[in-house]
Amino acid sequence: MKPVIFGIAGDSLSAEERAFFREAEPAGYILFKRNCVDKAQVRALTDDLRGLHGRDDLAIMIDQEGGRVARMQPPVWPAFPAMQRFDALYDVAPSSAMMAARWNARAIAQTLREVGINVDALPLLDVRQEGASDIMGDRTLGTEPMRVAALGRAVLEGLGEGGVIGIVKHMPGHGRASVDSHHDLPTVTADSAALESDLEPFIRLKGAPMGMTAHIVYTAWDAERPASLSPVVIEQIIRQRIGFDGLLMSDDLDMKALQGDIPSLAAGVVAAGCDLALNCWARMEDMVGIANALSDISEVSRARLDRAMAGAGQVTDDVPLDDMLAQRDALLGVMA
Repeated sequence: MKPVIFGIAGDSLSAEERAFFREAEPAGYILFKRNCVDKAQVRALTDDLRGLHGRDDLAIMIDQEGGRVARMQPPVWPAFPAMQRFDALYDVAPSSAMMAARWNARAIAQTLREVGINVDALPLLDVRQEGASDIMGDRTLGTEPMRVAALGRAVLEGLGEGGVIGIVKHMPGHGRASVDSHHDLPTVTADSAALESDLEPFIRLKGAPMGMTAHIVYTAWDAERPASLSPVVIEQIIRQRIGFDGLLMSDDLDMKALQGDIPSLAAGVVAAGCDLALNCWARMEDMVGIANALSDISEVSRARLDRAMAGAGQVTDDVPLDDMLAQRDALLGVMA
Protein backbone atom coordinates (compact mmCIF):
# COMPACT_ATOMS: atom_id res chain seq x y z
CA MET A 1 0.00 0.00 0.00
CA LYS A 2 1.27 3.47 -0.91
CA PRO A 3 0.84 6.28 1.65
CA VAL A 4 -1.28 8.49 -0.58
CA ILE A 5 -4.88 9.45 -1.23
CA PHE A 6 -5.70 9.95 -4.90
CA GLY A 7 -8.47 11.76 -6.73
CA ILE A 8 -10.51 10.32 -9.60
CA ALA A 9 -11.04 12.09 -12.91
CA GLY A 10 -14.73 11.43 -13.60
CA ASP A 11 -17.91 9.78 -12.42
CA SER A 12 -16.55 6.26 -12.98
CA LEU A 13 -13.13 4.65 -13.25
CA SER A 14 -11.43 4.69 -16.63
CA ALA A 15 -9.61 1.57 -17.78
CA GLU A 16 -6.30 3.40 -17.25
CA GLU A 17 -7.24 4.40 -13.70
CA ARG A 18 -8.45 0.91 -12.87
CA ALA A 19 -5.17 -0.69 -13.95
CA PHE A 20 -3.03 1.94 -12.23
CA PHE A 21 -4.95 1.96 -8.94
CA ARG A 22 -4.91 -1.84 -8.74
CA GLU A 23 -1.13 -1.84 -9.07
CA ALA A 24 -0.38 1.25 -6.94
CA GLU A 25 -2.84 0.37 -4.15
CA PRO A 26 -3.22 3.82 -2.57
CA ALA A 27 -4.37 4.15 1.04
CA GLY A 28 -7.60 5.79 -0.12
CA TYR A 29 -9.41 8.18 -2.43
CA ILE A 30 -11.01 11.61 -2.33
CA LEU A 31 -14.15 12.58 -4.24
CA PHE A 32 -15.16 15.97 -5.62
CA LYS A 33 -18.19 17.48 -7.33
CA ARG A 34 -16.97 16.06 -10.65
CA ASN A 35 -17.35 12.57 -9.16
CA CYS A 36 -20.84 13.04 -7.71
CA VAL A 37 -23.76 12.95 -10.16
CA ASP A 38 -26.46 11.08 -8.24
CA LYS A 39 -26.78 8.56 -5.43
CA ALA A 40 -26.73 5.43 -7.57
CA GLN A 41 -23.67 6.60 -9.50
CA VAL A 42 -21.64 7.53 -6.37
CA ARG A 43 -22.56 4.24 -4.71
CA ALA A 44 -21.48 2.33 -7.80
CA LEU A 45 -18.18 4.22 -7.85
CA THR A 46 -17.38 3.59 -4.18
CA ASP A 47 -18.40 -0.08 -4.50
CA ASP A 48 -16.13 -0.35 -7.53
CA LEU A 49 -13.19 1.11 -5.60
CA ARG A 50 -13.69 -1.28 -2.70
CA GLY A 51 -14.05 -4.21 -5.05
CA LEU A 52 -10.88 -3.20 -6.85
CA HIS A 53 -8.85 -3.49 -3.65
CA GLY A 54 -10.91 -6.05 -1.73
CA ARG A 55 -10.98 -3.75 1.31
CA ASP A 56 -14.29 -3.01 3.01
CA ASP A 57 -12.51 -0.43 5.18
CA LEU A 58 -10.98 1.43 2.23
CA ALA A 59 -10.89 5.14 3.09
CA ILE A 60 -13.04 7.16 0.67
CA MET A 61 -13.20 10.80 1.71
CA ILE A 62 -14.84 14.04 0.67
CA ASP A 63 -14.99 17.70 1.69
CA GLN A 64 -18.61 18.00 2.74
CA GLU A 65 -18.51 20.87 5.23
CA GLY A 66 -21.69 22.72 4.36
CA GLY A 67 -22.02 26.27 3.10
CA ARG A 68 -19.63 27.08 0.26
CA VAL A 69 -17.65 23.84 0.63
CA ALA A 70 -20.00 21.06 -0.45
CA ARG A 71 -19.12 18.53 -3.13
CA MET A 72 -22.52 16.77 -2.98
CA GLN A 73 -25.11 19.40 -3.79
CA PRO A 74 -28.87 19.93 -4.18
CA PRO A 75 -31.19 18.84 -5.57
CA VAL A 76 -29.77 15.34 -5.11
CA TRP A 77 -28.44 15.99 -1.61
CA PRO A 78 -29.51 18.43 1.13
CA ALA A 79 -27.84 21.82 1.48
CA PHE A 80 -26.08 22.03 4.84
CA PRO A 81 -25.35 25.32 6.62
CA ALA A 82 -21.88 26.80 6.99
CA MET A 83 -20.27 26.11 10.35
CA GLN A 84 -20.56 29.78 11.34
CA ARG A 85 -24.29 29.20 11.93
CA PHE A 86 -23.45 27.10 14.97
CA ASP A 87 -20.96 29.67 16.20
CA ALA A 88 -23.71 32.32 16.01
CA LEU A 89 -26.14 30.10 17.93
CA TYR A 90 -23.50 29.57 20.61
CA ASP A 91 -23.76 33.29 21.45
CA VAL A 92 -27.40 32.72 22.40
CA ALA A 93 -27.54 29.12 23.63
CA PRO A 94 -24.27 27.15 23.89
CA SER A 95 -25.89 23.79 24.64
CA SER A 96 -28.31 24.17 21.74
CA ALA A 97 -25.44 25.11 19.43
CA MET A 98 -23.50 21.98 20.31
CA MET A 99 -26.56 19.78 19.89
CA ALA A 100 -27.45 21.42 16.57
CA ALA A 101 -23.88 20.90 15.31
CA ARG A 102 -24.07 17.27 16.36
CA TRP A 103 -27.39 16.62 14.59
CA ASN A 104 -26.11 18.42 11.49
CA ALA A 105 -22.98 16.25 11.42
CA ARG A 106 -25.03 13.08 11.91
CA ALA A 107 -27.17 14.09 8.94
CA ILE A 108 -24.09 14.77 6.81
CA ALA A 109 -22.76 11.36 7.83
CA GLN A 110 -25.94 9.61 6.76
CA THR A 111 -25.87 11.19 3.31
CA LEU A 112 -22.24 10.12 2.92
CA ARG A 113 -22.60 6.62 4.31
CA GLU A 114 -25.50 5.71 2.04
CA VAL A 115 -23.29 6.30 -1.00
CA GLY A 116 -20.25 4.54 0.45
CA ILE A 117 -18.20 7.53 1.64
CA ASN A 118 -16.71 6.94 5.08
CA VAL A 119 -14.41 9.92 5.78
CA ASP A 120 -15.29 13.63 5.86
CA ALA A 121 -12.75 16.47 5.99
CA LEU A 122 -14.53 18.11 8.92
CA PRO A 123 -14.37 19.80 11.45
CA LEU A 124 -12.19 22.87 10.99
CA LEU A 125 -10.56 23.66 14.33
CA ASP A 126 -8.97 26.84 12.97
CA VAL A 127 -9.51 29.77 15.34
CA ARG A 128 -10.69 32.68 13.20
CA GLN A 129 -8.64 35.87 13.59
CA GLU A 130 -9.63 39.40 12.66
CA GLY A 131 -8.01 40.56 9.42
CA ALA A 132 -7.17 37.06 8.19
CA SER A 133 -7.97 35.73 4.73
CA ASP A 134 -11.63 34.95 4.15
CA ILE A 135 -10.72 31.46 2.93
CA MET A 136 -11.65 30.29 6.44
CA GLY A 137 -14.36 32.86 7.22
CA ASP A 138 -17.79 31.28 7.68
CA ARG A 139 -16.27 27.80 7.49
CA THR A 140 -14.90 28.18 11.01
CA LEU A 141 -16.48 27.57 14.40
CA GLY A 142 -15.49 30.86 15.97
CA THR A 143 -12.82 33.15 17.36
CA GLU A 144 -12.59 31.66 20.85
CA PRO A 145 -10.56 28.46 21.25
CA MET A 146 -12.78 26.76 23.81
CA ARG A 147 -15.88 27.39 21.71
CA VAL A 148 -14.14 26.02 18.61
CA ALA A 149 -13.16 22.92 20.58
CA ALA A 150 -16.65 22.40 22.02
CA LEU A 151 -18.39 22.72 18.66
CA GLY A 152 -15.66 20.73 16.94
CA ARG A 153 -16.15 17.89 19.40
CA ALA A 154 -19.88 17.93 18.68
CA VAL A 155 -19.19 17.67 14.95
CA LEU A 156 -16.73 14.80 15.41
CA GLU A 157 -19.18 12.95 17.63
CA GLY A 158 -22.05 13.49 15.21
CA LEU A 159 -20.03 12.16 12.29
CA GLY A 160 -18.93 9.18 14.36
CA GLU A 161 -22.50 8.39 15.43
CA GLY A 162 -23.34 8.28 11.73
CA GLY A 163 -20.50 5.89 10.93
CA VAL A 164 -18.20 8.44 9.26
CA ILE A 165 -14.65 9.33 10.33
CA GLY A 166 -13.90 13.03 10.83
CA ILE A 167 -10.66 14.87 10.06
CA VAL A 168 -9.58 17.77 12.26
CA LYS A 169 -7.96 20.50 10.18
CA HIS A 170 -5.79 22.45 9.48
CA MET A 171 -3.08 21.56 11.97
CA PRO A 172 -1.56 23.49 13.69
CA GLY A 173 -4.04 26.24 12.76
CA HIS A 174 -5.06 28.20 9.65
CA GLY A 175 -6.96 31.04 11.33
CA ARG A 176 -4.18 33.65 11.08
CA ALA A 177 -3.31 33.18 7.41
CA SER A 178 -3.51 36.48 5.53
CA VAL A 179 -3.59 34.86 2.10
CA ASP A 180 -5.41 31.85 0.67
CA SER A 181 -3.07 28.85 0.60
CA HIS A 182 -4.85 27.60 -2.52
CA HIS A 183 -3.16 30.52 -4.34
CA ASP A 184 -0.09 31.56 -2.33
CA LEU A 185 2.05 30.54 0.64
CA PRO A 186 0.86 32.18 3.88
CA THR A 187 3.44 33.17 6.48
CA VAL A 188 2.33 33.57 10.10
CA THR A 189 4.72 35.69 12.16
CA ALA A 190 2.97 35.43 15.53
CA ASP A 191 5.22 34.29 18.37
CA SER A 192 4.90 30.99 20.18
CA ALA A 193 2.91 32.48 23.05
CA ALA A 194 0.28 33.91 20.70
CA LEU A 195 0.07 30.63 18.78
CA GLU A 196 -0.95 28.75 21.92
CA SER A 197 -4.55 29.87 21.33
CA ASP A 198 -4.42 28.36 17.82
CA LEU A 199 -3.24 25.05 19.24
CA GLU A 200 -5.83 24.85 22.00
CA PRO A 201 -8.73 23.28 20.02
CA PHE A 202 -6.38 20.67 18.57
CA ILE A 203 -5.03 19.87 22.03
CA ARG A 204 -8.57 19.44 23.33
CA LEU A 205 -9.39 17.07 20.45
CA LYS A 206 -6.01 15.37 20.17
CA GLY A 207 -7.73 11.97 20.24
CA ALA A 208 -9.38 12.59 16.85
CA PRO A 209 -8.88 9.69 14.43
CA MET A 210 -7.50 11.81 11.57
CA GLY A 211 -5.91 15.20 11.08
CA MET A 212 -4.81 17.36 8.15
CA THR A 213 -1.85 19.75 8.02
CA ALA A 214 -1.77 23.38 6.89
CA HIS A 215 0.41 24.64 4.04
CA ILE A 216 1.57 27.61 6.14
CA VAL A 217 4.96 28.84 7.36
CA TYR A 218 4.99 29.58 11.08
CA THR A 219 8.16 31.60 11.68
CA ALA A 220 8.10 30.90 15.43
CA TRP A 221 8.62 27.19 14.74
CA ASP A 222 10.18 26.83 11.28
CA ALA A 223 10.83 29.94 9.23
CA GLU A 224 11.94 27.98 6.17
CA ARG A 225 9.26 25.35 5.54
CA PRO A 226 5.44 25.18 5.57
CA ALA A 227 4.01 22.90 8.25
CA SER A 228 3.20 20.10 5.80
CA LEU A 229 6.88 19.84 4.84
CA SER A 230 8.38 20.62 8.25
CA PRO A 231 9.66 17.79 10.45
CA VAL A 232 9.95 20.38 13.23
CA VAL A 233 6.29 21.40 13.11
CA ILE A 234 5.00 17.86 12.62
CA GLU A 235 7.08 16.22 15.34
CA GLN A 236 7.54 18.98 17.92
CA ILE A 237 4.23 20.82 17.55
CA ILE A 238 1.63 18.39 16.14
CA ARG A 239 2.88 15.13 17.63
CA GLN A 240 4.44 16.41 20.89
CA ARG A 241 2.92 19.78 21.86
CA ILE A 242 -0.59 18.98 20.64
CA GLY A 243 -0.18 15.29 21.46
CA PHE A 244 -1.92 14.08 18.29
CA ASP A 245 -1.24 10.42 17.50
CA GLY A 246 -3.94 9.88 14.88
CA LEU A 247 -3.50 9.52 11.14
CA LEU A 248 -1.99 12.73 9.75
CA MET A 249 -2.41 13.65 6.08
CA SER A 250 -1.18 16.66 4.19
CA ASP A 251 -3.51 19.19 2.65
CA ASP A 252 -3.78 18.95 -1.14
CA LEU A 253 -0.35 18.91 -2.81
CA ASP A 254 -1.69 20.86 -5.80
CA MET A 255 -2.32 24.00 -3.77
CA LYS A 256 -0.16 26.91 -4.93
CA ALA A 257 1.27 27.41 -1.43
CA LEU A 258 3.70 24.59 -2.26
CA GLN A 259 6.42 24.88 -4.85
CA GLY A 260 7.92 21.98 -6.76
CA ASP A 261 6.83 18.96 -8.74
CA ILE A 262 4.00 16.90 -7.24
CA PRO A 263 5.87 13.59 -6.81
CA SER A 264 8.69 15.34 -4.91
CA LEU A 265 6.16 17.13 -2.72
CA ALA A 266 4.46 13.82 -1.93
CA ALA A 267 7.77 12.32 -0.90
CA GLY A 268 8.55 15.48 1.06
CA VAL A 269 5.40 15.51 3.19
CA VAL A 270 5.81 11.82 4.04
CA ALA A 271 9.49 12.33 4.89
CA ALA A 272 8.49 15.25 7.11
CA GLY A 273 6.19 13.01 9.14
CA CYS A 274 2.78 12.98 7.45
CA ASP A 275 1.31 9.49 7.31
CA LEU A 276 -0.34 10.17 3.94
CA ALA A 277 0.07 12.60 1.05
CA LEU A 278 -3.15 14.04 -0.43
CA ASN A 279 -3.28 14.43 -4.23
CA CYS A 280 -6.68 15.55 -5.45
CA TRP A 281 -6.69 16.31 -9.15
CA ALA A 282 -6.35 12.87 -10.75
CA ARG A 283 -3.67 13.77 -13.29
CA MET A 284 -2.27 10.41 -14.29
CA GLU A 285 1.27 11.69 -14.85
CA ASP A 286 1.38 13.08 -11.31
CA MET A 287 -0.15 9.98 -9.77
CA VAL A 288 2.30 7.65 -11.50
CA GLY A 289 5.14 9.89 -10.37
CA ILE A 290 3.88 9.81 -6.78
CA ALA A 291 3.58 6.03 -6.79
CA ASN A 292 7.17 5.79 -8.02
CA ALA A 293 8.44 8.37 -5.51
CA LEU A 294 6.87 6.80 -2.42
CA SER A 295 7.92 3.69 -0.57
CA ASP A 296 5.24 1.46 0.91
CA ILE A 297 3.37 2.82 3.90
CA SER A 298 5.24 2.44 7.19
CA GLU A 299 4.04 0.06 9.88
CA VAL A 300 3.30 2.99 12.20
CA SER A 301 1.25 4.83 9.58
CA ARG A 302 -0.60 1.66 8.57
CA ALA A 303 -1.51 1.05 12.21
CA ARG A 304 -2.83 4.62 12.49
CA LEU A 305 -4.87 4.15 9.33
CA ASP A 306 -6.34 0.86 10.54
CA ARG A 307 -7.14 2.35 13.93
CA ALA A 308 -8.82 5.39 12.38
CA MET A 309 -10.93 3.33 9.98
CA ALA A 310 -12.08 0.86 12.65
CA GLY A 311 -15.06 3.09 13.47
CA ALA A 312 -16.26 3.54 9.89
CA GLY A 313 -19.77 2.26 9.24
CA GLN A 314 -20.65 1.80 12.91
CA VAL A 315 -23.95 3.61 13.50
CA THR A 316 -25.23 4.22 17.04
CA ASP A 317 -28.93 4.05 16.15
CA ASP A 318 -31.21 4.38 13.16
CA VAL A 319 -32.66 7.90 12.93
CA PRO A 320 -34.36 9.04 9.69
CA LEU A 321 -32.56 11.86 7.89
CA ASP A 322 -35.61 14.12 7.98
CA ASP A 323 -35.78 13.74 11.76
CA MET A 324 -32.13 14.73 12.14
CA LEU A 325 -32.62 17.81 9.98
CA ALA A 326 -35.77 18.74 11.89
CA GLN A 327 -33.92 18.46 15.22
CA ARG A 328 -31.14 20.68 13.90
CA ASP A 329 -33.50 23.26 12.46
CA ALA A 330 -35.55 23.47 15.63
CA LEU A 331 -32.37 24.27 17.58
CA LEU A 332 -31.14 26.77 15.00
CA GLY A 333 -34.59 28.38 15.22
CA VAL A 334 -33.67 29.68 18.69
CA MET A 335 -31.82 32.51 16.95
CA ALA A 336 -35.04 33.65 15.29
